[in-house]
Amino acid sequence: MARGSDICFKVNRRDLVKAGAATATMAALGLKITPAGAQDSFSITLVQGVQGDEFYVSMACGAQTAADERGVSLDVQGPEDFDATLQTPLLNAVVQAGPDAILIAPNDRTAMIAPIQEAIDAGIAVFTVDTFIEEDIAIANIASDNVLGGKMAADALAELIGEQGKVYVSNVRPGISTTDQREQGFVEGIAAYPDIELIGVDYNEDDPTLAASQTAAQLQAHPDLAGIFGTNLFGAEGAATAVREAGLQGQVKVVGFDAGPKQVADLEQEIVDVLIAQHPYDIGYTAVNMAVDYLESGEPPAEKVVTTGYSVVTRDNMDDPDVARYLYVADCSEIPPAVASPEATPEA
Repeated sequence: MARGSDICFKVNRRDLVKAGAATATMAALGLKITPAGAQDSFSITLVQGVQGDEFYVSMACGAQTAADERGVSLDVQGPEDFDATLQTPLLNAVVQAGPDAILIAPNDRTAMIAPIQEAIDAGIAVFTVDTFIEEDIAIANIASDNVLGGKMAADALAELIGEQGKVYVSNVRPGISTTDQREQGFVEGIAAYPDIELIGVDYNEDDPTLAASQTAAQLQAHPDLAGIFGTNLFGAEGAATAVREAGLQGQVKVVGFDAGPKQVADLEQEIVDVLIAQHPYDIGYTAVNMAVDYLESGEPPAEKVVTTGYSVVTRDNMDDPDVARYLYVADCSEIPPAVASPEATPEA
């Protein structure tokens, strides 16, 4: 895994605060910030995985901060559901509008290959964010290391249950790169604990109600179930609902991926025990800066894969400013001021 690059980075202290410390991420990457208005204006469109998801809202907040700093226009769009059949026509419409660059979180690692290729063929610079596709055609991917995140979840859950007992995974659906990798990382991680048994994985189609009913069935079938891992906010939310309704708070430990307001509330109420928070603000901020650097120079970045960090959120540390700044928001006004430098690592 490579770290850093040869390009110099310039930013003032005020920008560091304004960027929610994601600017420091860019320093680690060696990307250059130019003052607003110092280049011809570019147009960038962020195509989210789904509308209204606090993860993508937080990503858009970071993207907008970077767009404001770089003097470019940003448009944010997303389908109503996390579904490639809805994202494809939306992407096609974006291509017709002709932005200079598209940042997209593909809703399927194979189904979105052709639509993204069409955007590239139209002369648009395409970067993938959060999720990715199976073809190496995007200029770069900016995302979390989801295998690592899954392993972190396995370690956290193992600690919560004393490294013994039965565990269960509530996932979304096969074919989504991020959650596929989280499941992979969790399965690999939990295998390191010989006294823990993984009883299975259910796929909830990003529906917290379905996730709750599936989890309730597992709780009935396995009254000795010790722990649950929800691979995204919907799986975690559904698992938490089932645990609460069964009156098993504290007895069945829940580790959730993502840190939306509902997940944080469940953590406060001792329904969920640990949250693995991504840094979506940093993903959006980094992606816009990489796109502008590319549009200005015409040269692709030195690294095609850039990963941002994680924060393990517990009831003990959730009010720590260094952790609280990574809790997802429903509106950009909720973003707290920067207090620490986030991490982003280019991969070879």
